[in-house]
Amino acid sequence: MKNCIKTAAAVLLCVIFCFVSLSGCSGEKPPQLTSAEVLHEEEFGGVYICMTIDDFNALGFSYGDSVKIVFSNGYELSDIPYYNGYYTRNGEPLLVAYPGYPYIKAAINNGDDLYTVAGLPENAPEGNDSSASTGESCTASITLNERGKYAAIQNARDIHYYDERERYESDEIFANFRVIRAGGLREGILCRSASPCDNQHNRAPYVDALIQNAGVSFILNLSDNDQKIEGYLAQPDFGSPYFLSLYQSGKVDPIALNMNFTSDGFKAKIAAGLSVMAENEGPYLVHCTEGKDRTGFVCMLLEALCGAGYDELVRDYMITYDNYYGISETKEKEKYDVIVESVLNPMIQVLTEGGNGDVKSADLARGAELYLLEGGMTSDQIESLRKRLT
Repeated sequence: MKNCIKTAAAVLLCVIFCFVSLSGCSGEKPPQLTSAEVLHEEEFGGVYICMTIDDFNALGFSYGDSVKIVFSNGYELSDIPYYNGYYTRNGEPLLVAYPGYPYIKAAINNGDDLYTVAGLPENAPEGNDSSASTGESCTASITLNERGKYAAIQNARDIHYYDERERYESDEIFANFRVIRAGGLREGILCRSASPCDNQHNRAPYVDALIQNAGVSFILNLSDNDQKIEGYLAQPDFGSPYFLSLYQSGKVDPIALNMNFTSDGFKAKIAAGLSVMAENEGPYLVHCTEGKDRTGFVCMLLEALCGAGYDELVRDYMITYDNYYGISETKEKEKYDVIVESVLNPMIQVLTEGGNGDVKSADLARGAELYLLEGGMTSDQIESLRKRLT
C-alpha cells in the first residue's frame, strides 16, 4: 500500500512538473501595461490612458478581454471589459478603444466622470485650452484578468460605418439626415442629422445642403461649444456656407452635451437649449457629431413630448443604425434587438415613472414634461416649445 501511495504521489508530481514546464515553455506571457500617464478627458468624462489603441493592442490585449486597471492613487477597476465601443450598460465601467480616440480610455458608460469618481488629481497647466487636462504624477497600470470573457458582447456590438459618400445610396442616408415624423409633430418642423460643421466624417457639406433645402432656420448643436465651432470654421475643408450664415446670425445654439442623460447637468443643458429653441421660429435641426446617441435622446424627448409612443421612438431611432450600418429589423434582427434592448430602452426608461417603469406602456409625454421641468424649464416654456413643434 505504501508503495502504491508513493507511486501515485510520484505520478502526480510528474504531471504537475510537466504542466508547469509546458506552460513555461509556451512563451506566452499575460499582456500588461505597467505604467502610463493619464489625462482627464472632460468632454464626456473619463480617463485617457496615454497609449495609442494600436500600441495597446500590440501588447497582446484583445477586444472582449476582461482587464484590471490600477491607478497610482490606489483606485482599482477589476474585471471590466475592453471594447472598441461603448457596449456596457449605462453606469457600468469599461476600457474603450473608440475609433478616432488618441488613446485608450477608461470610463463609466453614460455615467459619472470616472476621473472624478477615482479621485485622480487635477493639475492642468495654465493656459491649457484642450478638452483634456494633464493629471501630473498620476499613472495607470492594466493587466489581463480573463481572456475573451466579454467576446460574445464585443462580437454582437462591433459595427462600423464608412466615411465615403459613394458607399451610400443617397446624400440623405450618408448625412443621416431626415425630417422626423412621429406623434403630433408638424410636417417638416423638426430635422435631425450628422454635424453640418464638424467635417471629420466628410458629411458636413452634405448636411449643409440638405438643411438649406429643408429651410432650417434654427440649429440646436448638441456636441460643440463656440470655441470648437470656430475651429471648424478655420479648417481648410470647411464647406458649409448655410451653417455659417445661421451661426453668424445667432441661430445656432451650441450646448456641448456629454452623454450622461440621467445627470442633473445634462438635463439642465437640454432644458436651456430647448428654451432657446422655443424662442425661435422653425424648422429646426438637432444634431451632434454622428446624429446618433445625443441626437437620438433629444429627438426622442421631443417626439415623446409631442405624443409619440414607444414604437414610433424605436422606429425613428433605429433608422440611424440602418443608415450607418445596414442594421434593420429585417436585415439584422439579432443585432437590431440587442441595440434596442441595451441602447435605446435605457434612454426611453428615463421617461418612465421612477426611471424604471415599463417603456411600452408608460405615459412618455408626461415623462418628457417632468424631465424638462427637472432641468429647469417652466411649464409655460414647455408649452411654448410644444406649440412650436405641433
